[in-house]
Amino acid sequence: MSICEIEPLPAADASGLELAPLASATLAPAADLPLVVQMARYLVVGGVAFVADFGALYVLTEFGHIHYLESAAIAFLFGMAVNYVLSVSWVFQVRAVKSQRLEFLLFALIGLVGLGFNQLLLRGLTEGLAVYYLHAKLITTGVVLAWNFAARKLLLFTSPRPSGTEEPVHS
Repeated sequence: MSICEIEPLPAADASGLELAPLASATLAPAADLPLVVQMARYLVVGGVAFVADFGALYVLTEFGHIHYLESAAIAFLFGMAVNYVLSVSWVFQVRAVKSQRLEFLLFALIGLVGLGFNQLLLRGLTEGLAVYYLHAKLITTGVVLAWNFAARKLLLFTSPRPSGTEEPVHS
């Protein structure tokens, strides 16, 4: 099983015995959590991913003696993986994309745009304004967090509109 695949847990009845796969397939899909709950949970997930990202940035730069921009890219990708696992398991109940591989690819592409923002802001603050790289990372985190949540919510974790409910186009 790859990191992009999540194996569903078997359904069980009140006695704890596993139900047949057909029985678990008939369960209703999970309802989407209210947006405020999703945002609150995403902030928690973002905090955990930030600790992973920031910690890796510090360790790679200070102890691995890797240039801070290279460390930032590696650390960002590590934080993104943590964010994906926690987001799909705890924050977003409804999925717009049925394929987990495609979902992860799109999640990663949105993250790569965020990485671009991260690198540009980090370099601009550090080299342009002489802000210490770890302080610059704190500043860039808010911008990237807002981008990632908005893009992922709109593109990946929104219920598709049922057909026939589109707004009429007026000319």
